[in-house]
Amino acid sequence: MSEFDAADVSRYYDRHTDDFVAHGQGGAVGALHRAVWAPGIEREADAFRYIEERIGAATAELSTTCEPPTVLDLGCGVGASLCYLAERHPIRGIGLTVSPVQVDHARRRIDACGLGDRLQCIEADFLRPPDSLPPVDLAYAIESFVHTPDPSAFFATCARLIRPGGRLLICDDFRRPTPSPQAVGTVERFRRGWHLNSLVDGNELVRLADAGGFGHERTHELTPHLRLGRPRDRLIALFIALFGWLPLDGTRAGHLVGGNALHTCLSKGWIGYDLAYFRRRA
Repeated sequence: MSEFDAADVSRYYDRHTDDFVAHGQGGAVGALHRAVWAPGIEREADAFRYIEERIGAATAELSTTCEPPTVLDLGCGVGASLCYLAERHPIRGIGLTVSPVQVDHARRRIDACGLGDRLQCIEADFLRPPDSLPPVDLAYAIESFVHTPDPSAFFATCARLIRPGGRLLICDDFRRPTPSPQAVGTVERFRRGWHLNSLVDGNELVRLADAGGFGHERTHELTPHLRLGRPRDRLIALFIALFGWLPLDGTRAGHLVGGNALHTCLSKGWIGYDLAYFRRRA
């Protein structure tokens, strides 16, 4: 049984989303995910939109047979990814999030961008989507798959929603093999601090996808393109060193504990940040 249910995850994002937008490094562009400094990227705004650019490229491949394609954001945050895609591609988009605070942010952002005729944000658990959702051509999950309490159910739900031949992209953290006993406690601090249920490795992800009706196309490791050890990261590490002994779980500082643990895991290779591509089998 998972530790964090949809209500727990909803409360987590209701508590933190305003801070993410106001003070997060990507808040200015509405990005609640990490910046990817791939070769050729020089501006921070472009680093935060690297993943959306990859999703947009996958969407453009569909548009030759689907006009316009329907795109589903599984865990849409404040709707910034959908808006970015819709401003660059002729899509219709739907975003799902369990957080009422995020729904409010997303709907205001969609309206401000003048995209209300093509985009919508719905408060819903992506394992229990509304029956009214249409079949979609592409779905993606950016740093939301790890919240699912049941990875098998995640792929089964996606198989119901995505048309045969459609695409599924997942960008998230995945375990790496390690003999280090220190990794166990650090990964657990990351998991608890960020309310995660499903930290699987890449091979397990492919196996689960295959059992759910999706063929694996490719996986790109993005970890080398993350900028670790920023001044902000060092300040958080100092805070945790001084006050990490306090009972911070369930507080706003609990997220910082999880983020500091993630930084350690990424730096030591215990966790990697990947973008995986799948195709729905006919």
